[in-house]
Amino acid sequence: MRKIIILKYGELSTKKDNINFFISTLKENIKNSLKDLNANITYDKGRMFITSNDEYYESIISKLQTIFGLHEINSGYELKTNDLEEIKQSLISLIADREFTTFKVETKRSDKTIPMTSMEISRILGGVVLKNKDNVKVDVHNPEVTINVELRHNHSYIYFDKIAGLGGYPVGSLGKGLLMLSGGIDSPVAGYLALKRGVRIEALYFESPPHTSEAAKNKVKSLAQDLSKYSGYVKLHIVNFTKIQETILRQCPHEYLITIMRRMMYRIAERIAWKNNAKVLINGESIGQVASQTLTSMAAINEVVKMPVIRPVACLDKLDIIDLAKKIGTYETSILPYEDCCTIFVPKHPVINPISALCREYEELFDFESLIAEAVRTEEVIKIENKISEEFNNIL
Repeated sequence: MRKIIILKYGELSTKKDNINFFISTLKENIKNSLKDLNANITYDKGRMFITSNDEYYESIISKLQTIFGLHEINSGYELKTNDLEEIKQSLISLIADREFTTFKVETKRSDKTIPMTSMEISRILGGVVLKNKDNVKVDVHNPEVTINVELRHNHSYIYFDKIAGLGGYPVGSLGKGLLMLSGGIDSPVAGYLALKRGVRIEALYFESPPHTSEAAKNKVKSLAQDLSKYSGYVKLHIVNFTKIQETILRQCPHEYLITIMRRMMYRIAERIAWKNNAKVLINGESIGQVASQTLTSMAAINEVVKMPVIRPVACLDKLDIIDLAKKIGTYETSILPYEDCCTIFVPKHPVINPISALCREYEELFDFESLIAEAVRTEEVIKIENKISEEFNNIL
């Protein structure tokens, strides 16, 4: 009997013909995450198994809880047999030091050559527990402990504790998107939700020095690092937006400042996405939250790009987004009081139902194409990995 971690796939198991691709992608993601922990990984279409040295198990389970594509994480024990007598003896040993008063046994029998049914095996093993553990009784509805037994070909597994995984699909299994990452609450949550659906994200941040500070940029780097916990790394593109923003301020009616600014951002985002083989743009827009996020505004802004735009939090309440931000660990960074370029130069009365024809008319007042080309050409690119970086965290 040896200690082992048993992983269940959940949604991946519905992929049928493509399941090998999804599982192999998941294995590579896990392998990269556990590369310093001496982990040995094996898998089949039903389960993945990890063994390592005892001192690494706690760290391994902690890292597995940040990997998309896992439905359930179980710390258990492997027997290189499915002989019922050996399973009984192992079970007696495993329950000896475990404290509980109520229990049930759940058996799964993937090896159908075993003559007994799963329910029959559960009843036999339940009797073993009752005989060898004082003052315990069966409770099939609300037990303190569920004893899980799985019988597979020439192997069996016993485990007690289940940890919920993040679910979703393995990061990178469904292509790449470019996340428009501001310093706010919403866009990191949008990035997390895109990662959960298997989308590898790169991030784009617009800075506007001297109107935005170095601390604001470091805040976004920290948010990218928070997201890298779920994906291993995030490539961050930083674009200088100062000339474009100041030009819009001089040339365009103030009520249209935000609309024109967002149209420029979308154009830049699409070009950077093309350069980096991203298939979609991703942002944290939520319907009706601000003037640029009414349906009319979204339509007027969206028309400048051909690439699909995904808005994972579009239909969530602000409180729901905040709850998610707290859950994934981005909230405390997001509420740091550093302005981004979307919050400076905000007019008193921004238009909430912009007219596309007027947007195009105002854009003809300046040479935005050359400004966009310069912004894209001079972008800064940083690869932010899932590790502590004193470079910017100390500044926040």
